[in-house]
Amino acid sequence: MAIFHVKKNTNYTVMSNHHLRDKSLSLKAKGLLSQILSLQEEWDYTLQGLAYINRE
Repeated sequence: MAIFHVKKNTNYTVMSNHHLRDKSLSLKAKGLLSQILSLQEEWDYTLQGLAYINRE
């Protein structure tokens, strides 16, 4: 099996596994939280801003 090494110095997000392992959260909630954590601080964190970058 091949081993891939990725140089992680730009354009990636580091987050805790805590919310990903929380069984009380749906997959949609986990995905949305992960997306929110990946956005820049200047992002428009409103329903309109999130709707702009998502299909749902």
